[in-house]
Amino acid sequence: MTLLAKISSHATHDEMANAIRALAMDAVEKANSGHPGMPMGMADVATVLFTRFLAFDPADPAWPDRDRFVLSAGHGSMLLYALLFLLGYPGMTRAELERFRQLGSRTPGHPEYRHTIGVETTTGPLGQGLANAVGMAIAERLLAARYGAEIVDHRTYVIAGDGCLMEGISHEAIALAGHLRLSKLVVLFDDNDITIDGAVSLADSTDQVKRFEAAGWRASRIDGHDPQAIAAALEAAQSSDRPVMIACKTTIGYGAPTKAGTHAVHGAALGKDEVAGARKALGWTSSPFEVPEHIQAAWTEAARHAAARHAAWRTRYDKLDPALRQAFEADVCGWVAPCVREAVEAFKRAAAESPAPQATRVSSQKVLDRLAAAQQNLLGGSADLTGSNNTKAAGMGPVTAQDFSGRYIHYGVREHGMAAAMNGIALHGGFIPYGGTFLVFSDYSRPAIRLAALMGLRVIHVLTHDSIGLGEDGPTHQPVEHLSALRAIPGLFVFRPADAVETAEAWELALAGEDHPSAICLSRQNLPLLRRVHTTENLSAKGGYVVSEPPGARDVTLIATGSEVSLAVTAAAQLEAEGIRAAVVSLPCFELFAALPSDERVAVLGEAPRIAVEAAIRQSWDQFLRPGDGFIGMTSFGASAPAADLYKDFNITVEAIVAEARARLASAGAPPG
Repeated sequence: MTLLAKISSHATHDEMANAIRALAMDAVEKANSGHPGMPMGMADVATVLFTRFLAFDPADPAWPDRDRFVLSAGHGSMLLYALLFLLGYPGMTRAELERFRQLGSRTPGHPEYRHTIGVETTTGPLGQGLANAVGMAIAERLLAARYGAEIVDHRTYVIAGDGCLMEGISHEAIALAGHLRLSKLVVLFDDNDITIDGAVSLADSTDQVKRFEAAGWRASRIDGHDPQAIAAALEAAQSSDRPVMIACKTTIGYGAPTKAGTHAVHGAALGKDEVAGARKALGWTSSPFEVPEHIQAAWTEAARHAAARHAAWRTRYDKLDPALRQAFEADVCGWVAPCVREAVEAFKRAAAESPAPQATRVSSQKVLDRLAAAQQNLLGGSADLTGSNNTKAAGMGPVTAQDFSGRYIHYGVREHGMAAAMNGIALHGGFIPYGGTFLVFSDYSRPAIRLAALMGLRVIHVLTHDSIGLGEDGPTHQPVEHLSALRAIPGLFVFRPADAVETAEAWELALAGEDHPSAICLSRQNLPLLRRVHTTENLSAKGGYVVSEPPGARDVTLIATGSEVSLAVTAAAQLEAEGIRAAVVSLPCFELFAALPSDERVAVLGEAPRIAVEAAIRQSWDQFLRPGDGFIGMTSFGASAPAADLYKDFNITVEAIVAEARARLASAGAPPG
């Protein structure tokens, strides 16, 4: 008996799809909040996908070769929660459906990774899920190139709506996927012609099929309520040589007697009378949140069949050479290789022995040369700034449509798409992604960086040209507010190393940070080596440490990051000549330092007047500065000129630090010495 026959022996397709519709209506109605329209409209598509095509196993939701399902239109979360409930995923109970959008429930308003078992990525900001899926599809191809199709051979399916395809990130993601010919990626477009404001025609007239075709996809249109047409399109996608987009013409709020096909059903509960009318139209007679036994049996049979693919994969996996299995497990689990520590130590020792001035972006590349050899699943890339970001490590070949054995992705001028794809790569597993751009262009990447922090993903952003020190490119390219803006994102660790040694330590910490993203902000200009005596301890691990301590009690503490630490060191020497005892503190990572116990922070910062120095705005510094402490930095945008002239013009100089120290001591009434 075929799968379809087995399922149909329990319930019809319409009955199974209507179970999704009913649960979505019930949950949104009970919460009096949510989006019933999309789940009701895409229930037919989802039913065909999950019962006939998707490889998954509710008993082991994270098995590596499962198909990935991404609900890019995350506002329709009840579609996914209903599926997880019907398929028997752990923790998705009727009680959780009844607590939709309530505090502490496993059914939040938009799907959240780690929060709900079976959710592959956090979605809601439109277009992000689509771009995540591109990253997942890239990771699948890369992992298959390493371990073979016997072990890695799965697809990534996406449900996306009009809003996802209007967002600019969709252009970046679609173009990259088409360029790389990601044939295991399938986008199911909920083509319902409705947005929150009303008809799509109010704002957009794009032919999405032609758009995808122009980007190198195979694209088609079908009736999204015809299960045979849906199945035929998905079957054709299985043998495509490029990514596939299927435009599913649907009616939003399918079944609702007066609101179906209108924006009224998009983002609000249907209302008691409309729900009653929909139940009648759909022939659904069960009480709220109840699914008839024969329909539940059909969904259970679909889950059982899908899980059989997991069992077959496990048999193949167990026959692998033990060494290959161990390597696969290490990659998928994201373990940091023991030799990473050795590589960092070797670099730090070499730097101390050859203390030539060097831009930290150059130091970063030299560290990467060692790390790429030590951590074989380190996956690099840049948004068309490879030579400026210094992100391509020795031995890293390019990833191309013809060859996925490389370890370096040329993302093109697509910062946002790059950041979101890296999130997808991290979510998929198998690789530790990093990507480069200028710090000022982190604005383009910010929504994806924020979601990486929300999901707790190890994604590393290499952000070079980190201050006015980049010079002549001027204020359009000189980051001023960006360090504070990034530090404002909870869970993002922002590193700004002062020299080659701190750069190596930042990389070690970023790799070790399995539950958070990191941003490593690097200089264009050469910086002197400050740590000239080698130490095996990673001094940056606490976020801040004393670079130099004067004899006796401090008169003042100079605190700086990145390129300004060397200015503080020189200023301290001048102050010492004047009899003023100045300590210097490097603060490469605010997040790590803020996590220290208060007494440890005070031991580093001291009780004397503090002066912070950073070629950026003050905003993020006030957590470490007290009333009466000083700050030397930027209060405006930069300008186009050589770096040395800019530092002088904006008064970020040794002389300014010395003068500020004198002024603070005078205002405090504390004689030096």
